[in-house]
Amino acid sequence: MTVRVTKTEGHKAEITWAKEDDPRGYLAVAVEGDQLESALAALGTTEDLAPDGKSLAVVVRHTRELSQLLERRAAVLVVQLRDEHGMSWPQIANRVLGDPDRHSAARRMYDSGRRHLGR
Repeated sequence: MTVRVTKTEGHKAEITWAKEDDPRGYLAVAVEGDQLESALAALGTTEDLAPDGKSLAVVVRHTRELSQLLERRAAVLVVQLRDEHGMSWPQIANRVLGDPDRHSAARRMYDSGRRHLGR
């Protein structure tokens, strides 16, 4: 994986990736469609993010869209942990959710990931 976030100076960072790291275009859409910018702004401030309700609604929509995409991608990655790396439910629950007793939640993520993969 060649996706990199590099702190450049002060409170600045640069994001770089190779075309093969984004075959479905998720990164490009998140950047070009302002989803990433909106989500980072929402993450970084408790102040008003926009001058009016209409603008704020756009920030919220972008943040929600990115959040949903990340949830789907996390679920697909759980499928990889189970199917390709042979991790047990408690192992996945511990490493992904921080609690080995949450293996039912890990299984739900797995089932969701399989649905997204069409399996």
